[in-house]
Amino acid sequence: MYKVFVNDKPIILTDSLKNDNSYPVYIFNEVVIDEVLHKLRRGNTNGMNLFCSNLAADWSTFKKEFKVVFAAGGLVTNPTNEILFIYRSNVWDLPKGRVEEGESIEETAVREVEEECGAEGLKLIKPLLITHHLFYMDHIQQMKITHWFLMEADFQKNLKPQLEEGITKVLFKNKDEVQEAMKNTYANIKLVLDTYYKN
Repeated sequence: MYKVFVNDKPIILTDSLKNDNSYPVYIFNEVVIDEVLHKLRRGNTNGMNLFCSNLAADWSTFKKEFKVVFAAGGLVTNPTNEILFIYRSNVWDLPKGRVEEGESIEETAVREVEEECGAEGLKLIKPLLITHHLFYMDHIQQMKITHWFLMEADFQKNLKPQLEEGITKVLFKNKDEVQEAMKNTYANIKLVLDTYYKN
């Protein structure tokens, strides 16, 4: 299964006939992707299932509709199991950014957390998951594929938000504060947090 967010509304590509949600089901080979996106962006549909007869092949076909960009980020915990958040564009988020030429995904994840949060001494623990979302940039429809990693940190100094990237706050949140932040975050960030708590 692949879940791709369009304005926080999921397109779920699946080869399973079991439907665990209330979204309408369409046959992948019978839809026009632009029409699917239009329904999600302009209509009352909150999500959509696309049934695939060959998931790997259909996922490859789906990705060809977009310019694919790769990014990486981190869910960072401290010794008291608080989680590091950034605040940007009036939304709580996790630090992440695009892969630069010559970088590995892991190097990008660590660099982006360091740059966006003024952090250092990060310990990369393991991969968490990969998220997908669609957006427009320069009139081009793009898919951002973000690799998320669990990291640990024991910072001995104040964190510093990367203001030039529009980040105005950086802080660790306890579990209650995380639950409050989840009311004002993106759907793919909720996925990252859900994956962390389940594991």
